[in-house]
Formats: sequence, C-alpha cells, structure tokens
Amino acid sequence: MNNFEYSARGIALTKSFEGCRLKAYPDEGGVWTIGFGDTGTDIVRGTVWTQAQCDLALSARLTEFQANVNRWVTWPINQNQNDALVDWDYNDGEGALEKSTLLKKLNQGDIHGAEEQFLLWDHVNGKVSQDLLKRRKAEMALFMEAA
Repeated sequence: MNNFEYSARGIALTKSFEGCRLKAYPDEGGVWTIGFGDTGTDIVRGTVWTQAQCDLALSARLTEFQANVNRWVTWPINQNQNDALVDWDYNDGEGALEKSTLLKKLNQGDIHGAEEQFLLWDHVNGKVSQDLLKRRKAEMALFMEAA
C-alpha cells in the first residue's frame, strides 16, 4: 500500500486545468459546476461561493482522492505517478479509478499499459474534448516522468 500526500506540483496541475470560478456555470457536459470543478445537487444556476469556500472544497476533495489512490493502488509508484492518478481521479469522479482498466493494469505492474489508458478518458458526451485530451496528455507525461 502506498502512503503519499498530494504534492504542490499535483495541486498546481489540478488548479491549472480546473480553474476556479466563484459563480456556478454549466461545464462542457452541461453539469452545473463551481469552484475548482465541484458539482452536486446543491450546485445550481445562481450558486455563488467565496474563494475561501472554493479553497476549502478543493482541499477536502483532494484529501479524499489522495486517500483513494493510497487505498486502491497496490503496485509501488512514485510521487509523480501518484499525482497523475490523483488528478485523473479528481477529474473523472469518485470511483472512476477504482473500476478502471488503468488501475487494473497498474496493479499488475503493467506501467506502459496503464499509461496508455490515460488517453482513453478524453470524451464528453461521446465526443473527444480537446481540453480533456490536453489534460490527459499532461497526466500521462507526469505519470511516466521519473521521480
């Protein structure tokens, strides 16, 4: 079992792709979103958060997703791989990593097979999203970077 903390580099990666918006907006898939990519039944048109609320929500969610990576990844990984996986899971949503072929391949020690899985997660509503493709390429590069 791994025991990582999400690094400053990882946080910067997540923030760079998520951006921070204080007023709710429909994301690329039409889901009402606020802060650093937060969604939920309480996020609707007209929802407004302070920067402090956004920062607190990001910190709480990153802690949760880091715990998931520490729990689910059984193959030894480095900090960069951890950060790429936390960002991927944060973006794809609760439980996506646990059920993914990416995790299965990684836990079997198939690092290159796991690497190839990143680019398969670049669709929104059945279409390739250039924003997601750019994010997946960044995560994949970080995943393959030596610590």
